[in-house]
Amino acid sequence: MVRGADAAEQISDLRAPSAVALGAPTSPLWGEGKEADGEAEDSPWPDLVLIDGGAGQLTAAREVLKALGVEVPLIAIAKGPDRDAGRETFFIPGRDSFKLPPRDPVLYFVERLRDEAHRFAIGSHRARRRRDLRQAGLQEIPGIGPARKRALLHHFGTLKEIERAAVTDLMQVDGISAETARRIYGFFHDGTA
Repeated sequence: MVRGADAAEQISDLRAPSAVALGAPTSPLWGEGKEADGEAEDSPWPDLVLIDGGAGQLTAAREVLKALGVEVPLIAIAKGPDRDAGRETFFIPGRDSFKLPPRDPVLYFVERLRDEAHRFAIGSHRARRRRDLRQAGLQEIPGIGPARKRALLHHFGTLKEIERAAVTDLMQVDGISAETARRIYGFFHDGTA
């Protein structure tokens, strides 16, 4: 069962370290007050949860799932020394940590899962950051509302291009006066115009 893509939109904001913030992304994924029993094919719960991290992340995940009343097998996977792929350490509750041989096909498969999860998370984070910048960046400037924001983004294409623009370039946009252009320029350049 894959839940990451569906759940990514439910994850609101993670500014704390991952072990501490784990409760925030996990709770919406698992729901409140659901029972973890039932037929395997009807169950909303995965057969196994892989945690990207070490013993600390495993402990945090166990606490969150316990608070939700969910019993699902967990395995945490920590990168090796110097974050060296192929030297991962596996943590399973109630067992000693262990490593798989470097060329083990299971290790290769788990590495690919982790790398894909990282690619998805990084891509989602970048897209959200771009969207947040577009939504918040210009609206913080006095005198810039939705219409002027649209005009600026239509003219320059990106927030980065607006940031790079000179006052005279900004004045070329419909609805942007000299005073507004100076405010925009000042916003991106520490108040200098």
